[in-house]
Amino acid sequence: MIIHRRHFLQLGAGVVLAIAAHGCTKPEAETSGANTTTAEDPGKITIGFWPVASGLPLFVAEKKGYFKDAALNVEVAKFASPNQVAEALIAGRLQGTGNGVASGVLGLSEITSPGLFKIIAANPSNVDYKLDQVIVAKNSSIQSIADLKDKKFATGPGAQNLAIAQAILTAAGVTNPQVQQLEIRQHVAAIEAGQIDAAYTLEPTGTVGELKGITRTLENGVVSKYILGDPKAPWFGGAAVLSTQFIQQYPETAKTYIEAYRRAVNDIKTNPDEVRQYLVGYTAIEGDLVEKVPMVDYRMYDEFTPEEVGQFQKFFDFMTEKKVFEKTVDVKGLLYAG
Repeated sequence: MIIHRRHFLQLGAGVVLAIAAHGCTKPEAETSGANTTTAEDPGKITIGFWPVASGLPLFVAEKKGYFKDAALNVEVAKFASPNQVAEALIAGRLQGTGNGVASGVLGLSEITSPGLFKIIAANPSNVDYKLDQVIVAKNSSIQSIADLKDKKFATGPGAQNLAIAQAILTAAGVTNPQVQQLEIRQHVAAIEAGQIDAAYTLEPTGTVGELKGITRTLENGVVSKYILGDPKAPWFGGAAVLSTQFIQQYPETAKTYIEAYRRAVNDIKTNPDEVRQYLVGYTAIEGDLVEKVPMVDYRMYDEFTPEEVGQFQKFFDFMTEKKVFEKTVDVKGLLYAG
């Protein structure tokens, strides 16, 4: 289910209505004297995702039946951009998101609708846990990001992707960077057609392009290197969340959902080769190509170290510095507390 709506940053009537709708979509359970029950019955739980490789825990949990094992009726919904996921979360059409939904976009939604969600898991990446990358044509003469001056450069849709792409180019010495926004699934084809020379993108795009003989990866872990200042620093570029409304209305169900999700995360950490197959059907990767996709890391809400919270905050502070965020967003306050 792909829902097409206006860009999240266009704070017009659509977003105003979405904010008004937040908190009004799931009524409290009715009571009727002696027949009153305290059992939670949330009905269908709809979780939105963006089709990138880091969304794997949600795919695993659904395909391996972990939600069903926990007696949860979970429906997953695919969106063309993280902005659309955030809009649907604000509007109350979603009870949460899977990993991979851009944390910067989630931060924007928190500013727009304070207290909207809590982070249950995040997906750190860096030069070793590969997610973010710059890709070029296989036979391109471009050998470094500094060579992208005056080149046609694309990024994924949304404020986070645009700010990151511009910052990467600037840090590499490219003055007055010009970046166009293009859906990630179109990056490889656009490079092949000569419409763009390079792209800041996310896995599995780079792997798909390389295995098809169309693109090559110019550099991995670019956010960690050029924005966080250390190629091995964890970049928490995406997160899985539950809406605060859902957590408050169905606290035990929320805990059950989180433990089913944790089960999928543990599968990925202990047996990544076995679960790669669940990228098929959810992302652009197909068939045997799935075996080549690199894995990112994952942190459940109760696994963060103080240093990791600090790195997460550093990225959010970058978003504030670049005026993507109109005010500081406190990462620690966004973490689910159990």
